[in-house]
Amino acid sequence: MKKISIFLCLLIIILLITGWWYWQKNYYSKEILKLEILGPDEAETSQEIEYTVRYKNNGNIRLDDPLLIFEFPEYSIPSEGFSKRHEIGTDKLGDSIYPGEEKSFVFKGRLFGKEGDVKKARVVLSYKPKDLKTRYESETSFTTVIKKTPITFDFDFPSKIESGKNFKFYLNYFSNSDYPLSNLGIKINYPDGFEFISSNPKSIDKIHWDIPILNKTEGGRIEINAKISGEVKEQKIFRAYLGVWVEDQFIILKEISKGIEISKPNLLVFQRINNQNNYIASPGELLHYEIFFRNMGDEPFNELFLVSKLEGDFFDFSTLRTQFGQFNKEDNSILWDWRDVDDLYLLEPGEEGKVEFWIKIKDIKETNQFKNFTLRNTVSLPQIKEIFETKVSSKLVLHQKGYYYDEIFGNSGPLPLKVNEKTTYTIVWEIKNYLPNVENIKVRATLPSNVFLTGKIWPESERDKITFDSASKEIVWSVSNNPEIKNKSISIAFQVYIIPKEDQINQIPVIINEAKLTGEDQFTGTLIESIASAITADLPDDLQVNADTGKVIQ
Repeated sequence: MKKISIFLCLLIIILLITGWWYWQKNYYSKEILKLEILGPDEAETSQEIEYTVRYKNNGNIRLDDPLLIFEFPEYSIPSEGFSKRHEIGTDKLGDSIYPGEEKSFVFKGRLFGKEGDVKKARVVLSYKPKDLKTRYESETSFTTVIKKTPITFDFDFPSKIESGKNFKFYLNYFSNSDYPLSNLGIKINYPDGFEFISSNPKSIDKIHWDIPILNKTEGGRIEINAKISGEVKEQKIFRAYLGVWVEDQFIILKEISKGIEISKPNLLVFQRINNQNNYIASPGELLHYEIFFRNMGDEPFNELFLVSKLEGDFFDFSTLRTQFGQFNKEDNSILWDWRDVDDLYLLEPGEEGKVEFWIKIKDIKETNQFKNFTLRNTVSLPQIKEIFETKVSSKLVLHQKGYYYDEIFGNSGPLPLKVNEKTTYTIVWEIKNYLPNVENIKVRATLPSNVFLTGKIWPESERDKITFDSASKEIVWSVSNNPEIKNKSISIAFQVYIIPKEDQINQIPVIINEAKLTGEDQFTGTLIESIASAITADLPDDLQVNADTGKVIQ
């Protein structure tokens, strides 16, 4: 019994010592120290943002020997005076954090990443509660989403290309970031069947390019010469990435993709109207349609038939004449049969045949009620159908205007212009479109050597569609993906400034050279163009400016 009593006493003593040690070790809760990070929920790439780290001792115990460590998000660049893993010790925190004491610190840096990336900042505050040897840590984090990357990056190439044919395409890039972007690079992933020939500037290994530093409103272009092969109608997808090198890691800022279709049918069909491939018709005239069909394959075609179906308010079907064709008034179609046309009976590889007809379109006096100024000819052969559209006195029109007095940006600077002094102007591009099936629409113009962009663009929705090549000083507006361009007008405005030179004294300088609009008709494959005149400093569209105020003076 005596041994049992001694054992029980020892056990109780051990339990009491263990409990006291455990209580001493754990009686302090790190939840007593409130630690938080305040910052923006969203930010643009390269934008400088502020994080505010704040802490407060909500307990009644002194916290000794504090150390605060703030870690910027991955692939960010701390501002001057800060480090990626920034430590603050007792020199700024003090030897202790007393009950009720609170402090805050600000950390500044720039985030890099593509749109939608989540960037996480983290802070840790370590300390020793009074009379305890154990060191505690409190930590928290804060996330910011990259909502926008102020860089334009896009492909410029045709929507269709023949298999095995050499072609040229471009990668355009343009920065509207307030922060100079350095250590930039571009990478391209090519589709199967792609053959690289050359590029300007030269690539590192045919897929990588180093990009010089980009200041605000600066950009450039990569030109690539290549060829591609594939099956007819096969889609070839190109992907490209624009990024920045941070800590030996390539951080993607923009990612784009675009497809090109292989077009080389065994039967090629095309038409000419009045001996022209791309014809704009005028009301009241007689049209001579020639429909050509060519065997592009390796095998002959036998016993073909060809159907031409005409659609359009302007057609006067009572005037239609054709040789060997049979006209059906119910659906306004013409049928040519192999029994009547030798080339439809047998078409050898490489051979070409033709059928033709004549039809008059109505005079303008008869057509005031018509809103559709398009003539459509749908040509069908076995295994192929082509739709050709001919516009009646319609245009894709570009207007280029310049203003000093405007309500968009508000301009400044001397009028008349003075040598070596800055004057700003507003340039407006307006497209009036009567061609609903035009795509790949782009407007291009160059600035004189002493004219520069300010970076102001209106409306905001068009900002990402403007690129600028700093070397050639060419501005490109890509509007092909804007649904508002269909049968409507659309405008964009951007601000420029000129610094006149001494050799321009008593002259009216050019503010922007002539602008050229191009677009592709997706049915006919034709290129449509419109030219707008250059704008000089006398600003013919600004009624408050004249030749005297447009001249350069000393």
